[in-house]
Amino acid sequence: MVRIARDYKVRMGITGTQYLIGRHYDKEHPHVHMVFNRIDYNGRTISDRYERKRSEKICKELTREYNLYFASGKENVNVYRLREPDKTKYEIYHCLKTIIPQCNNWNQLILALKDQNIGVKFKHKGKTDEIQGVIFDKNGYTFNGSKVDRQFSYSKINQQLQMNEQKSQQNKPKGNRTLNQVQTNGNVLNNFLYQLGKQTNYSDEKNKKAAIQRLKKKKGMRW
Repeated sequence: MVRIARDYKVRMGITGTQYLIGRHYDKEHPHVHMVFNRIDYNGRTISDRYERKRSEKICKELTREYNLYFASGKENVNVYRLREPDKTKYEIYHCLKTIIPQCNNWNQLILALKDQNIGVKFKHKGKTDEIQGVIFDKNGYTFNGSKVDRQFSYSKINQQLQMNEQKSQQNKPKGNRTLNQVQTNGNVLNNFLYQLGKQTNYSDEKNKKAAIQRLKKKKGMRW
């Protein structure tokens, strides 16, 4: 591990300076942390330009070269071994991961998170009502949604909730009618049958009288 750490250090351009490598045991996978002096022995500042992108690229290279494996994500982190505030952040992560797919709007999500003792606040643009971000709080710690995980920024959560609502509407039976609709349609049908019956009875009675009149004329009868 020390060799890998030193290799990383050199590729990052961290040379000719003081540094410290420390092993940590807060997670099951073996890992180290590095601290170094950005001012080298010649008094020059070690560049941190594009540090994050360079670090990510070098870590992937070292992972392949040393036949290591890529972590599968936050789901496999042992939360009970973490310290605060990371412990709370991962608790919020798992709650959001489970609850968001079950909600169709922000009101449902806020109520569901409240049951898990997680508060929700929105960040607005200046003094306007335009929402720019979301903040979650638990156990006295607050985290921007994107800091919990990129998929939990306000815009991405909002998009997911809208998709959930659309799916919910699509899954409703197309022929589903309310009880009032059925009763209304039934009343219309009954009224139609009633009117039809009246017309039929009237027609039968009229035909009957006409037949009697014809019979009387035929026999010369008077009534």
